[in-house]
Amino acid sequence: MEGPLTKERAEPEAAQPVADGTSPKPRRGPVRAVIKALRPQEWVKNSLVFAGLLFSAKFKDFDAVVAASITFAAFCMVASAGYLVNDAHDVAEDRQHPTKRFRPIAAGELGIPTAIGLAIVLAVVALAGSTAFEGLEVGGLVLAYGVGTTLYSYVLKHEVILDVMTIAGLFVLRVLAGAVAVSADASAFLLLCTGMVALFLGFTKRRQEATSELHSGTSSRPVLEHYSIPFLDQMVAMVTASTVMSYAIYAVNSPLIGSKMLGTLPPVIYGIFRYLYLIYDRKDTRSTDAILLEDYGMIGAAVTWVASVGILLAIYH
Repeated sequence: MEGPLTKERAEPEAAQPVADGTSPKPRRGPVRAVIKALRPQEWVKNSLVFAGLLFSAKFKDFDAVVAASITFAAFCMVASAGYLVNDAHDVAEDRQHPTKRFRPIAAGELGIPTAIGLAIVLAVVALAGSTAFEGLEVGGLVLAYGVGTTLYSYVLKHEVILDVMTIAGLFVLRVLAGAVAVSADASAFLLLCTGMVALFLGFTKRRQEATSELHSGTSSRPVLEHYSIPFLDQMVAMVTASTVMSYAIYAVNSPLIGSKMLGTLPPVIYGIFRYLYLIYDRKDTRSTDAILLEDYGMIGAAVTWVASVGILLAIYH
């Protein structure tokens, strides 16, 4: 019997592409196709923008909450613009993939010119809005994120190791921009921990993809030819240990409450181990965002972590 953690998520609303990769009878209308192409489920990654708000204990400051929210919205728009550009660029490869072929552009439900035009509009609005409301520095970080995602789509995602390091750098930019928006000092250890978490998620995702392609016999991501399973296992082991240690060091040296922040370490460790359990033991093939948003264990770890941070800051700061 196929369990919820082992089967691939189907997307029944999309039509099966024919031989040339087009979808003769799209089941999604233009609006639904656009929403799907924007990948709103991926916006969970941009919640890192609120890290500065949380760890600076400014979550009771209305102006700071608004500033972080505007920055979050800007990153979501730029991220969606990046997904549109990426899907337009990779349309031929996506049509060979068992699940990516259901994406609106690959399925022929959203035209490439329309997707590129929408990406430009989103990027301009995000850049102009973040600069106007939050200042040139935040706008510059949003621009750097946009440039980074574009370079990743066209060049860096084909470069072994650099592809995952680029993803990690984009994660750090989110945290840094959120801290700047609320006028908080971003701890060096917090940024380091963010980078380690991103490397952890990046290498585990590459392992998922490499395993999937090995079993299916397909080849939709050229960079995977340079990643072997043993090498990826070594990378995952190394960044797992580094992630736990970097967060532990940050928790001991919290700028606001010192070592009392260690109380937030257990849910972090559990979340990391739970993620590894799903990838290695349960052979979970879902995307990173799906695991984070759908698995009760991961949701529980995230809620417990946020609650513990808030409670400790409220008591000791």
